[in-house]
Amino acid sequence: MSIKFFTLASGSSGNAVYVGSEKSGLLIDAGLTGKDICEKLAQNKVNTENLEGILVTHEHRDHIKGVGVMSRKLDLPVFATEGTWQGMKQSVGKIAEKNQKYLEVDNCLEIGDLKVEVAATSHDAQEPVAFTIHQGELSVGFATDTGQITRGLRKNITGCTALVLEANHDPTMLRRGPYPAYLKKRIASVMGHLSNQMSGEALAEFITGKTEQVTLAHLSEQNNIPSLALETVKQVLQEKGFDELPEIKVAPRYKASKASNLA
Repeated sequence: MSIKFFTLASGSSGNAVYVGSEKSGLLIDAGLTGKDICEKLAQNKVNTENLEGILVTHEHRDHIKGVGVMSRKLDLPVFATEGTWQGMKQSVGKIAEKNQKYLEVDNCLEIGDLKVEVAATSHDAQEPVAFTIHQGELSVGFATDTGQITRGLRKNITGCTALVLEANHDPTMLRRGPYPAYLKKRIASVMGHLSNQMSGEALAEFITGKTEQVTLAHLSEQNNIPSLALETVKQVLQEKGFDELPEIKVAPRYKASKASNLA
């Protein structure tokens, strides 16, 4: 058994991740144009005929831009919480009723040969969630757009084979940066985004001996630098007593990353 996953894009300009087995594939968010998503899937040798659906974390534009197009083009089911459906229905256009699938927080479901667990996050959206994807003993946890670590995240993401967790901003860069005061306050709030420090502290809880890879995601273009995010997270983990670390990398912005295979 193996899981293939890669980030199509991550950040304020657009977010989308592919995760799949040899038989089944899923998109987590589709915040790019449909054309860009298809091109990036093709670059990574993913056959769109194997896609089983789109999982949506929340209704913000950088996560749903291509949801409607991809659903209509490939006849894909779209999985989202009731709150997210309410927030995005007008933005994604017409989606066939049979493809409108509703998720419930703290539940799990099977899609193809993948098992999906749903956990609540803390963000200024109507009913935002994170996902953990299982295939046999392998698992990949995805959590971005959360201002704090929720109970569900601790339960579902701890000990995953691979983790994708946001490290959105450096507090000093945010404070000194060009954003207006209200936006800085929103980002730094419990309904906003994790800082590099907070990401490191969360990973200290989530990483176990089973964890092979960590991807830092949703870095702010204005308030963070990839090298700073990596340095801060690694420093926090070392201060927490981690002598050996799993592979840690930063998710690309509008550029497909090399796919990772877990076997």
